[in-house]
Amino acid sequence: MMLASSANRRPRLADAAVAAALAAVSPDRLRGLVDLLSFPRPYSDRRANTRARDLLLQYLRTLGYTPSLHGRFDNVVASAGGDGPALLLGAHYDSVAGTPGADDNASAVAACLECARLLTDHDIGPVRIVLFNREEDGLLGSTEYVADLPAGAVGEAHVFEMVGFCTTAPNSQRMPPGLPGFLAPDVGDFLGLLANRHSNAVAEELVRLAATYLPDLPVLALKMYLGVETRVDHLHRSDHAPFWRAGLPALMWTDTSEFRNPHYHRATDTPDTLDYDFLANVTRLALARTLTRGG
Repeated sequence: MMLASSANRRPRLADAAVAAALAAVSPDRLRGLVDLLSFPRPYSDRRANTRARDLLLQYLRTLGYTPSLHGRFDNVVASAGGDGPALLLGAHYDSVAGTPGADDNASAVAACLECARLLTDHDIGPVRIVLFNREEDGLLGSTEYVADLPAGAVGEAHVFEMVGFCTTAPNSQRMPPGLPGFLAPDVGDFLGLLANRHSNAVAEELVRLAATYLPDLPVLALKMYLGVETRVDHLHRSDHAPFWRAGLPALMWTDTSEFRNPHYHRATDTPDTLDYDFLANVTRLALARTLTRGG
């Protein structure tokens, strides 16, 4: 495995149109979306879970999309940009019982929805927004979604898993068991990217995009080779894992969840605990990838 850092990459010449698009990302809108979705919404509580689903459908319709439901578990899907292998932006919208799930995972859903809003103003390649259900029940929604994918439908998948918590407190960052502690700093102020042999090249491009457009966002990409990810269980705990199992290029974007955020799976995972400037920068990086893909 190898760690790549945006701090060690030479910035490219920024495209003024891309920079202007990124400036339109709104921390206030992101806060509003997190507020909207921050209530307990486990699949076991069908009324609350369905309420979350319907809020997502309604919001996407207000943006001009024609969202649909996929599968037995109500994955929410919206597409833009024509035909061909799509760039997928995904996040799960369910939570565990008893927590409002602001970081886990309303922060990630908000990033996807803010990208969806801004992409309508640009000529883009094919993009899919997929909001998975039942991640907290063993990745059931994303597993079914990947199983139903036609060959060649997705060119690369970006799965967001808790992307709103940031702290500069000393010793605020830990590493998952099975990974060497020296791979990451001990301060939890960076975005983590998790990639494997099918997606390492995309991770490297994201690190360079961050260096070019978002110098204030530290980005660390853990790139794995030779199937080493199969030997560390913690690397498979979100909706990127079914894409990996299918051999599709996929990355997980994360603030590292319980290895940084003390509110993980607790009633205290509320909107006021998040850093919306950090979340906005994460969203800008995702938007930058969609606007520069193939460029």
